[in-house]
Amino acid sequence: MQPIRIAAAWKGLAACQSCGIRRLALFADLEAEDFAHIHLPIEERSISAGATLYGLDDPAEAVFTVRAGLVKLVHIQPDGGQRIVRLVRAGGVAGIEALVRPTYPHAAMALQPVELCRIPTSVVTRLQTETPRLHQRLMEKWYEALSVADDFLTELATGHARQRLARLLLWLSEDAPDQPVRLFSREDLGAILGVTLETTSRTISEFRRSGVLTTLSHNLVRCDRVALAEIAG
Repeated sequence: MQPIRIAAAWKGLAACQSCGIRRLALFADLEAEDFAHIHLPIEERSISAGATLYGLDDPAEAVFTVRAGLVKLVHIQPDGGQRIVRLVRAGGVAGIEALVRPTYPHAAMALQPVELCRIPTSVVTRLQTETPRLHQRLMEKWYEALSVADDFLTELATGHARQRLARLLLWLSEDAPDQPVRLFSREDLGAILGVTLETTSRTISEFRRSGVLTTLSHNLVRCDRVALAEIAG
């Protein structure tokens, strides 16, 4: 397990107001007086790729808002295998289940270097009671998490491997369509798509040969989104 570095303790309202993704995050609708109810620290954390944020059945003591990078939520199957059931990117929340259950129902790990904020559940619970705006935001985040999970089931676990990979690449590139996409390991890609390592590698090679993907450097590719949309069907 790689270490999690705490970059800095939360420094008050100014830190949230200046946050580049505040409009997407859990505290987007809070106002100045709402932060007077926060007494425990909100920590900024930097996590290296491959590090574990929390494990299956760990005590659920905090929720995490992702500011940059990508987090995978992993379900451990009865045979010991792993299936990635959801990805959380900038603006998303990992561990939101901590608000309704004592332990985490899955493991969370960084697919890429991640910047996030750790928010103790007691902070959220207090604000939820005293600030109706946060309750509405929580409901939106619950719906978002359910929608993403549904998308994984319907888009990334059905169809042949070419379709599944095309849909994932479209999802990864939709926030910045003109920017390159950094792929993660073939093992992680296979765990997301529910296909073998060999199938994943073969499909990526096929996309590269056909020009759907253009390699810029190691695991950094440019996507032909028009071609991917046609493949995705």
